Amino acid sequence: MAQPRFAFDTPRLPAPLIAAASAAGAQAQQAYQATRFARRVALARETCPEEYEAGKPRLVQMLGEAQVLLEPWRRPRRKLDIAATSNPQMVMILPGFATHPVRMRYLAHQLEAAGHRTKRWGLGFNWGPDEERFEMLEARLAELHARHGQPVVLIGWSLGGLFARELAKRQPEAVAKVITMGSPCSGSPRANNAWRAYQFITGTSVDAPPIAADLAAKPPVETVALWSANDGVIAPRCAAGRADERDRAIALRCTHMGFTYDPQVIHTLLEELEATR
Repeated sequence: MAQPRFAFDTPRLPAPLIAAASAAGAQAQQAYQATRFARRVALARETCPEEYEAGKPRLVQMLGEAQVLLEPWRRPRRKLDIAATSNPQMVMILPGFATHPVRMRYLAHQLEAAGHRTKRWGLGFNWGPDEERFEMLEARLAELHARHGQPVVLIGWSLGGLFARELAKRQPEAVAKVITMGSPCSGSPRANNAWRAYQFITGTSVDAPPIAADLAAKPPVETVALWSANDGVIAPRCAAGRADERDRAIALRCTHMGFTYDPQVIHTLLEELEATR
C-alpha cells in the first residue's frame, strides 16, 4: 500500500523584501570591489601566460625550501674556514621581499669575521619599492660612501638585489660592485612562485612597478648574479640574467632561502669582495 505523501508549503518572502535584499547585496558587492583588499585579491588571482608558468621552479624545488627549517640545528655544528681579508670592503646588505635584515645577520657576521664592514639597509622589512623608500636608500648609500671614504658593495637577496641594481644606476659613483642573489632581474616578472604574494601584499602589479625602472638594464658598475638551479622561488634563468644584463653569473647549488646562510654562498661572496677594486 502506497505511503501517503505530505506537501509542505514553503513560506515566501514578500516581493519588496526580496528586492530590497537583492539591492543591498549588490551595493555590498560594489562596496567590496571598491576596497583595497578586493583589489589585492584580484591582483593575486590574475592569470599568468602558460609560457611563464612553465618557466617557474617546479614543486620539487619549492619543497626543497623547507630545508630552512633544519638550519637552527645545523648552524651550531657548522664550521666555516674564513680567512682574514687583505682587501676590506664596506658592504650594504639588502633583504628579500617581506623579510627583515635580521634574516641576513648570519651572513653578515661571516663577512665581518673576514674583516669586512657590513651595514643594514636601514628600512626594516622589505615591503616593496616606492619613491620614498628609494630616496631614503639613496641618502643611506651616500652617507656610507661619504663617511667611510670608499664606494660601497651592494649585496641584495631576491627583491633586495633589484633594489641594489637600481641604486647603482642612480649613484654609480658610490657603488663598487653589485652582487645579486636569486634576484629576478631578467625575463618575465611572473616567472617565479612569489609574484602573486607580491601583488597581494603590495597592491601593485609586477608589470607596473611604482617607480620608473628598467630592471634588465645592467648597472654602470661591476654586476655579478648568483643563481641556483635548486631555487624554489625564482626561475634560474631570470636570476642568472643574459650576458648584457650583468657582467658575470655564478651558478650555485643552494635553495632560495639558502642564499642567506649556505656555506658556498658565503665563500663565493668572500671571493667576490676580495676581488673588488
